Amino acid sequence: MPEIYSKYPMIKYLRKEALPTALCPGCGGGTVLNAFANAVDQLKIDPRDLVVVSGIGCSAWIASPYFLADTLHTTHGRAIAFATGVKVGLPDKKVVVISGDGDLASIGGNHLLHAARRNIDITVILVNNFIYGMTGGQVAPTTPFGAITTTTPYRNIEHPLQISETIAAAGASYVARWTTAHVYQLIESIKKALQVKGFSLVEVISQCPVQFGRRNKMKEPAEMLRWFLKNSVPISKAKKMPPEELEGKFVIGEFVNRQRPEFVSELNKLIDEVQEHFGLKEV
Repeated sequence: MPEIYSKYPMIKYLRKEALPTALCPGCGGGTVLNAFANAVDQLKIDPRDLVVVSGIGCSAWIASPYFLADTLHTTHGRAIAFATGVKVGLPDKKVVVISGDGDLASIGGNHLLHAARRNIDITVILVNNFIYGMTGGQVAPTTPFGAITTTTPYRNIEHPLQISETIAAAGASYVARWTTAHVYQLIESIKKALQVKGFSLVEVISQCPVQFGRRNKMKEPAEMLRWFLKNSVPISKAKKMPPEELEGKFVIGEFVNRQRPEFVSELNKLIDEVQEHFGLKEV
């Protein structure tokens, strides 16, 4: 292992054989990986108590192969379905899904919506870079209105899916959105999400200078980060603004932090009730 890695405090949470990462230069995935590792470290979570699940895409690599814990690298769009099975079968494990917007909110959007509705005790870190980065830069449901992609070469005429707002409305216990330019706030939200009993989502607006940025006059990562900072609006301020003023802005902060009945607990309670009803309960 190169000596430079030994100076990085979070190296203990990374698979050294997978370094250096295969992420594109300037990708925000490294920032998300760093934030997640710092959150785990600050909460003193034993990685052996974690199961980290991902789907397919650039952001799926954050979990597998880079994070040193039990990981599942699953099929496209099905990370939350796999994670649900893990949580039901191993309720004492802390189950985390890390993947991209195309994987979780487009192809896997149905699973995302209903996991929030059921309030399953898993944490989802959804990395939103507005585009299908790995497969050629095609338009996604999260692509901003007017943006250029390989499949919208003149401009995108669809309005993007507002992920955090949708999942908050669906019934999640905790929802927050930050950008990769808000690292300290991101770490704090991941820490909160990991401690919530119920479904938690942290959406991370992340830069993709290679596929999104260069097609939209932001080919340098720093340009995208400046774009995030310039257009980020705290949720407290956004609530007082008309919709037309929020067009093209990133509403950041905590959307919900509440207590609701959790799916696995309710499921096990039902199992106990049925076993007792039929005399199958162990004495």
